[in-house]
Parts: sequence; structure tokens; C-alpha cells
Amino acid sequence: MKGIEHRGVRSVDGPIIVLKRTENVFYNETVTVRDRFGEKRTGKVVDISDEAVIVQIFGSTTGIDLDEASFEFLEEPLELRVGEELLGRVFNGLGEPIDGYPAIFSSEKRNVNGNPINPYARVYPRDFIQTGVSAIDGMNSLVRGQKLPIFSGNGLAHNKLAAQIIRQAKLRNSDEKFVMVFAGMGIKYDVAKFFVDTFEESGVLANVVMFQSLADAPSIERIITPRCALTAAEYLAFEKGMHVLVVMTDMTNYCEALREISTTRGEVPGRKGYPGYLYSDLAELYERAGKIKGSEGSITQIPILTMPNDDISHPIPDLTGYITEGQIVLDREMSQKGIYPPVSGLPSLSRLMKDGIGPEMTREDHANVSSQLFACYSKVKSIRNLAAIIGEEELSELDRSYLKFGERFEQEFLGQNEYEDRTIEDTLSIAWDILKELPASELTRIKPEFIEKYMENPDD
Repeated sequence: MKGIEHRGVRSVDGPIIVLKRTENVFYNETVTVRDRFGEKRTGKVVDISDEAVIVQIFGSTTGIDLDEASFEFLEEPLELRVGEELLGRVFNGLGEPIDGYPAIFSSEKRNVNGNPINPYARVYPRDFIQTGVSAIDGMNSLVRGQKLPIFSGNGLAHNKLAAQIIRQAKLRNSDEKFVMVFAGMGIKYDVAKFFVDTFEESGVLANVVMFQSLADAPSIERIITPRCALTAAEYLAFEKGMHVLVVMTDMTNYCEALREISTTRGEVPGRKGYPGYLYSDLAELYERAGKIKGSEGSITQIPILTMPNDDISHPIPDLTGYITEGQIVLDREMSQKGIYPPVSGLPSLSRLMKDGIGPEMTREDHANVSSQLFACYSKVKSIRNLAAIIGEEELSELDRSYLKFGERFEQEFLGQNEYEDRTIEDTLSIAWDILKELPASELTRIKPEFIEKYMENPDD
């Protein structure tokens, strides 16, 4: 009961403490544990039996004595204090300020575990978000309310790309407020500093809420970080009517922390040692994106995960792909060519793109051009494989045209400067210019009237 301290700590194993069962304990309830010196630790209830309660501590359990420690059940879940003052602030993974300023002044709190969204209340995502990155806007368009992850690898430029998207993302034909929520899980200090410095220099920090759980923070903090971030996003979106872009990096660190804690609790492991509930746990986070009837705001998610050994079939990217609406895949080979962003043209996909582009949203020729680029680049890959066997000099004139198209597509369309903010018109103009490398007869996926309208001298 709240206000009553109990004794009966039965065991301590890493961040896991087993306590004696008392009345009216509930799952996810916040618990305060005090050691013999009165130092307070906070945790949450993760399992309950007839005799015992299992608690995860947010931090170190060093110094907690089985005989001298006491605990108190606070009869409330872990909560985050919310308000518009969240914007421009930097917090740790538990929602505590780390930017040198005091906690925000607000009496409103929200349960970090969120509330399930009634599927009937969801509004289908349709509004195009312009990121200024041609590889995304042109071929894998992001739609407001979508979940579009970035699948990367160690050492690739995913952080640079995420920072660019946060700086440049905007709603076309609208002046509605667009704010960002950034959640860093298990990130190194230099990565955290990179994001803070980038946002300060570009002047967007005032519209960003940052939650950072550094690499030396306890594993349990990484579990809470995205929940705090999404709670802040839900408040700003559904109660303040803002359009929120949530970037979460690195989901692989989150899943590793989940596996570590699951092992400590003695749970039966699933694929590659991850807990069997990894899918439902990830879905619990990803499904907190979207638009709701009766609310002007929206939450769009861009989770970032580094694929272990660049393996897209690994459980983390595999399960993420089932839950989300597509993926942006970064390619190591393109990165080694010096192309930024190194977006892989063929495995990348946005399942909601078709509903967010076209007349009055982007441009009438967008869908046709995107489909043609995919088809042509796929043929480029086949011709490159053939050239590796028979030599480029043995290729036909048409095949050599495709190779030239492929080179320009990678260098000019996919490649751009990290501070280059292209409009969708710029992106489509570059695409049309590159398609001129091919005869008009090869452009089978574009309507003839669009070729006539948008391509200069199509028969040259």
C-alpha cells in the first residue's frame, strides 16, 4: 500500500529484485526501494506470483541488503510529466532533465506505457511529408502517420540521414506546426553530442524533444526510453494538435537490452536468444504511431536499427518489417563508393507511398516516374552482372545506355549533400533528366502524355 514501507527483499540478481508479495500489487506499478543508508532506487513490477513480486530497478542494485532494505509500492505506473515546455529540452531515458535546466513546470502526467488506440478511431495516412531527400521522396515517400524504419549497418550514415530528415521534414502546402521527438537508446556520447550540436546549429532544437539513454546507462533505462519519447509525442500530437515526427535509434540496442533482461529473469529464449514476446513488444511501440479521429495531430515514426552483420533476415529487422509499412535500406557497397545517402534502390519500400502522392499531393507524374526508376535500376543490376562475365565491350548499345543511366542514377539522384534540401519538383526533374539516357521506347511505365509534357526532346 502507498505510504507503507515493507521489508522482505528475497533476492537481488543484477537489475532484478524479488520482493515479498503484498496486497493490491499490479503489473507495471512503480516501486521505491531504499537501502540501509536510505538511498532511494526506483523500479517497476514486471511479474507477480502468489508469494513474490519481481521488480526491475532503473539503475544499479549495488548496496541493497536483503536484511536492511525496505520497499514501497506507489500504486501508480511510471509516469512522465508533460507540457508544451517539453520542446527544446533534453532528458535522460527516464524523462529526467539532463540539459542543466529544472524539470518542466506542469501538473499533468501520463503513463509511459500509453493506452491502446481503438483501430476504428484511426485515420488512414495520406499526407505526403517532404524530407528533401530524393531517395525517400522520389521512390519511398513518407506519409504522415506512417511507420517507416531505416535498416542500416554498423558504420553507415544512418545518424547523418536521421539528422537531415529532422532538419528538413515539412508538410507540403501547409504551415501546420511540425515538431520532432528524438529517442536515443544505448547511443555513444559522441553520437548524442552530434545530434544536439546539429539541431542547435540548424536552429531546430527549439522544436525537438530529446530523450537520451547513453551506452553506459543501465539496460532497463533503454526499455523505458522509447516509451517516454512516445508518451511525449502522444501528448503533443493528440492533445496539442501538433504533427510529430519520432526518430528512435538504435532499436537493435533496445532489443539487446530486452534480451539481457529476459535472460536475467530466466525466461525461455526464442530466436537467437531473444524473448518470444519480441514481436509483440516491438508492435507495442510501433503501433503508437498514426492519426486519430477528432484530433488534428499525428505521429509519424522513423525507427533506426543496425542490422547485425548486415543481415536483413535477423529477427530484429525481420519482425520490424512485419509491423511497419516498408523500410529504407542502407547499402554498404554504395557507402564505399562515397554515395550519400547510401540508400539501396531495390530493397527499399514504402507501402503507403501510393496513397500520399499524385495530383494535388506531389505531382501527377510521380507514381509513373518512381515505377520506371525501379524497373530501370533493376535492369541495371542484371546488366552489371552480365558485364562482369562477358565484359562491358560485348554489351549492346542499349545495355551500355542502361549502365550510364545506373551510374547517373546513383550519383545524381540517390546521391546528394547532407545539407541539400530538394523539393519534390527538384527530385522529379533530376529523374526526368537521367531517364533521357534511355530511348523513349524503354519508358514503358510512364504515360505517353507525361513523356511529352515533362521530358525535353524525348526522341534525341
